[in-house]
Amino acid sequence: MAAVDKIANFFNMTIDELVHLGEDIPKEVSMEDKTTTELVKLIQELDQEEKNMIFKMVETFLTKKKFKDFFNKNIAAL
Repeated sequence: MAAVDKIANFFNMTIDELVHLGEDIPKEVSMEDKTTTELVKLIQELDQEEKNMIFKMVETFLTKKKFKDFFNKNIAAL
């Protein structure tokens, strides 16, 4: 076990917490505690390829919903 590991274990900390004392350590982003606006802002921080993937998925889900709504409306009219 490396010395840094031992020190971190002694203080019941992670190595990252030990090295970055007092700094804001990135935390996992949870969609459950974010508004839509916050999520869009976070998406804007991604690489262009990652943004394109997300927007393509959203477009796919929206198209699927529109088709579903269209068919439900027209079947109900029969």
